[in-house]
Amino acid sequence: MTMKFATTAALAAIVSLAAMGTAAAQTPRGTQHALETLSGVYASAAPESWYGSWGTRHFAFENGRWELNFTHALDPNMEKKTFRFRTFGPYRIAGPVGSVPGSFHGVFGEAQKFVTLLTDDPAIVAAMGLAACGLKLNVETDISLTGCGNWKPVAQCGEDHDLVALDGNRLWFGVRPRDNDMCTPDKRPTALLEPPVVKR
Repeated sequence: MTMKFATTAALAAIVSLAAMGTAAAQTPRGTQHALETLSGVYASAAPESWYGSWGTRHFAFENGRWELNFTHALDPNMEKKTFRFRTFGPYRIAGPVGSVPGSFHGVFGEAQKFVTLLTDDPAIVAAMGLAACGLKLNVETDISLTGCGNWKPVAQCGEDHDLVALDGNRLWFGVRPRDNDMCTPDKRPTALLEPPVVKR
């Protein structure tokens, strides 16, 4: 599969981790308490389509804290990986969302942000807006102070305002906007992303 970097907007969409997806077909039935006490790992069941590319999500929860590892690739077999993004912090569930049945307001703190470059192709690195971030191949780099690409520094965006829903071992988040900006409550998604991540 050949990745086409046709426009700046397309690049921003890829680097932003904005997902292509549909609203969840069924109404999740999890409770606020269940979401507040999540424990364990929830991960993509298979590589997911992300605006013409692919990715996998890996979430870990314990004692009111969360961690995300997102790995991006150019192909559905995840053989042509480009980068990994990691963040973590405390999270809280701020009540139900009336317009999206079964979902709740989630506020996910991002105490630190990290990017690991997984390709040494300079054209891909430049096209994705990662060339000026001081990244080294296969070395995790802390971008908390500087930001990188569409990731803002922690001082400018220290939390993600998301939708979240739970049903058994399935966990949904919201459909991210193209600019990846969910830094304030007014930027919260308006629909749940399909597919959910699944408890391991």
